Amino acid sequence: MSGTLQCAAGKLFRVTRYRAPLLRLHTAAAARTGATPEQFDRAKVQLAALKTDQSNAVKLKIYALFKQATQGPCNTPRPGMLDLVGKAKWDAWSSLGTTSQEEARQQYCDLIGSLAEAERVAAPPAGASTYQTLLVSTENNITTITLNRPSKKNALTNEMYLELMAALEQASTEEESVLTVITGSGDYYCSGNDLSNFTRIPEGGMTQMAEEGRSLLRKYVQAYIDFPKPLVAVVNGPAVGIAVTVLGLFDLVYATERATFHTPFTQLGQSPEGCSSYTFPRLMGHAKACEMLLFNKKLTAAQACQLGLVTEVFPDRSFQSEVWSRLRGLAQLPPDSLKLSKQLIRSADRQRLHHVNDQEVALLRERWTSDECVAAVMSFFQKKAKL
Repeated sequence: MSGTLQCAAGKLFRVTRYRAPLLRLHTAAAARTGATPEQFDRAKVQLAALKTDQSNAVKLKIYALFKQATQGPCNTPRPGMLDLVGKAKWDAWSSLGTTSQEEARQQYCDLIGSLAEAERVAAPPAGASTYQTLLVSTENNITTITLNRPSKKNALTNEMYLELMAALEQASTEEESVLTVITGSGDYYCSGNDLSNFTRIPEGGMTQMAEEGRSLLRKYVQAYIDFPKPLVAVVNGPAVGIAVTVLGLFDLVYATERATFHTPFTQLGQSPEGCSSYTFPRLMGHAKACEMLLFNKKLTAAQACQLGLVTEVFPDRSFQSEVWSRLRGLAQLPPDSLKLSKQLIRSADRQRLHHVNDQEVALLRERWTSDECVAAVMSFFQKKAKL
């Protein structure tokens, strides 16, 4: 499907396929009085200044909130089935129901403010270190590491593993850095391993590839186990595989309400990593950990928070602004006190975590060369080719 939509601030954007709006209403929103007309006008100017191309769902949400704020509830006939663009716009506007114009103005301002904040955070300041697959910058005592392959849902290549280890090392020695944050660009936090890694067979064949993968993954997880400063995940969208399993090694995990958490290891003939075989049962109990690690259960952000994997969930429309405001406050805490306190908390488990990591990557090395794993990965690529 293709068509051109006119959005609230006068920008044109393309809709390539319709997805249901991902930005839901916050339950406490109705208690607010709504943004002023002046704030609404400033938000329109902010929108016009945005440089990042937003997802279709976000564009439709912006359109719907603008219409609701300026005209009230949807009052036009539903377009015919052949008018796909018009139908997508109508559905988005109609989904707001009887939301008042004042509250729609407030939600519009919250959403645009959040998008502007996300763009500001993602833009590295002058002199920031250059990486090929990451954006890395330090500002306001916070080192931000942003996975930057949005067109590939931030899937991890071998090169990204190396760059992430280098970025964590840089953050650990950066004197101005009190907190380190990992987040993703675009709609996804991280979709896990880029399975094209399995197509790069070295001269030594699958055995060499598996051994190199074992060594790389072992060092990568070690970087999280031994990271000396507070480490925060800002999960801006769906997370898959190792992007989920290492969360048990973070000190805080903040997630948007539309984030999901999925570890489809057995589905791909593989086994857990990131110390999740140890951290997940401790966090959520044996049965719930098995649902994820053995039976591929996907968690919503609310479920992950209830089980202890996520610290706090935020409304999607204000996720970036709320989280970064919180983090800037935390980054003012005494840095030495934070580091020493983290050392104390981690000391009881550090040796055990390294042992678990060694066991996990040893088993994965075997799985990667097994007929079962190879067949599962081949099946994945075949299904993908048919889409």
